[in-house]
Amino acid sequence: MNGLSDEQLAGLTERLAERKAVLVSEVRQVLARSGNEHDADLAGGIGDATDGSVPEQLRDIAEAEVVRDIGEVSDISAAQERIAAGRYGLCIDCGATIGYERLDAYPSAKHCLACQQRREKNRTQQITTR
Repeated sequence: MNGLSDEQLAGLTERLAERKAVLVSEVRQVLARSGNEHDADLAGGIGDATDGSVPEQLRDIAEAEVVRDIGEVSDISAAQERIAAGRYGLCIDCGATIGYERLDAYPSAKHCLACQQRREKNRTQQITTR
């Protein structure tokens, strides 16, 4: 049991669906603009030789945003699958209940707070030992 009331689950389910729709729309818009006309407009009229990097930077930023958004869509889809399977609100590592407060702040959370902290600590230790 995930410890969520029907109302809480319904609200979180709706928020996940709404966020997913926004992200998919944003990704589609960025991809539709990737015809470079926007980049050309921003770089046009600037006579400095270094300004050729402006369109490249804009493409890099757009690409990073798309990658981030696709990652979040994937997390939301996984959360929706957990809802359908009756496992939403349960940590995928230890099976403990993920508190409503955490899910309210981060509806696609897949780890309880203890497991998430452990993962972050391990990641930090790996970075500092490199």
